[in-house]
Amino acid sequence: MFLGVDGGGTKTAYCLIDDDGVVRARALTASIHYLTSGIGIVAPLLREGITRVCADAGITPDAITYSFVGIPCYGEVAADVAALDALPAAVLGTGRYRCDNDMICGWAGSLGAVDGINVVAGTGSIAYGENGDRRVRAGGWSELFGDEGSGYWVAVRGLNTFTRMCDGRLPAGPLVPLLRETLGLAGDLDVIDVVLNRWQGDRARIAALSPLVSAAAEAGDTACAAILHDAGHELAALVDTATTTLGFRPGEPIPVSYSGGMFTCPPVLDAFRRALSDRHELRTPLHPPDLGAALYAARLHTSTR
Repeated sequence: MFLGVDGGGTKTAYCLIDDDGVVRARALTASIHYLTSGIGIVAPLLREGITRVCADAGITPDAITYSFVGIPCYGEVAADVAALDALPAAVLGTGRYRCDNDMICGWAGSLGAVDGINVVAGTGSIAYGENGDRRVRAGGWSELFGDEGSGYWVAVRGLNTFTRMCDGRLPAGPLVPLLRETLGLAGDLDVIDVVLNRWQGDRARIAALSPLVSAAAEAGDTACAAILHDAGHELAALVDTATTTLGFRPGEPIPVSYSGGMFTCPPVLDAFRRALSDRHELRTPLHPPDLGAALYAARLHTSTR
C-alpha cells in the first residue's frame, strides 16, 4: 500500500493505493497550510486523515509500504523543515515516508511523474518541473507579493475592480451587484469591514471570491475578463521560467500540464494555452494531485530499494 497526502490552501486530500495502483481509500481534512495557524495543526490533521483511510482499507498505518506527504509552504521556512519531516513518524509508526512541497503532488498526478512542467493554480500558484536530475520551482512567493494567477490573486484584483467601479474610476459592470449580494453589503464601503475586520484578511475566504470574477466576466464584465486573461498569462510565465532553468534541448517538446481550481475557469485555461510557446505540449491532467502523491510514494519506494 502507498499513501499520498496532498496538502492544499483550503483542504488536505489523502489517497491510499495498492501495489497495482488501484485506489483503496480516500479522505479529506482541513488544510495543513500551517503558516497562519502554527505548525501544531499539522500532526492532528495528519492523524485524522491517515486514520480514516487506513480504517477504510482495513489496515493499520504501520502496514503502509511508503508514504509521500506534500505540505504547503514546505521548504519556505528553513527552520521548520526538520520539525515537519519528523511529524508523520508519530502517526505512521515508521520512517518509510518523505515530506516535501505539495507542488510535487500536482506534477506527479498531472504528468504521471514524467519529465515536464506542471502549474498549480488554486488558492495560491506555483510551478514545478523535472528534467532528468534537474528540478525547479517557480512562483509560490505567497499571497502578499506573489502567487500570480491564483484564486487569491484573481479575487484581490476583483475586489480592487469593485472599488474602482463603486467610486467611478471604472464603469460599473456585473461584478458590482454580484459582490454586493454575496457579501451582504449594506453599503459599498462595508466591503472593508467584511474582508479586513470580520474575515481578518483570511486567505482562503478571499480566494473563494474568485468565481465571482469568472461569473461577472461571463456576464459581460470586460474588466473581469481582463483579470482572467492576465491570470492565464501570469501562469504561462511560470512555465517559461521553469523551461529555461530545466535546460531542455533546443527543439525538444516539453510536456506541460496543470492542476488546481483556477484551471476549471475556461478563460484562464484558454489564456494559459495561448500564451505557451510552440515548444510546450499542453496535456490534460492524468490524475488528481492526491493520487499523484500516492504514485510518487510508490516511485520513491522503488528508488530506495
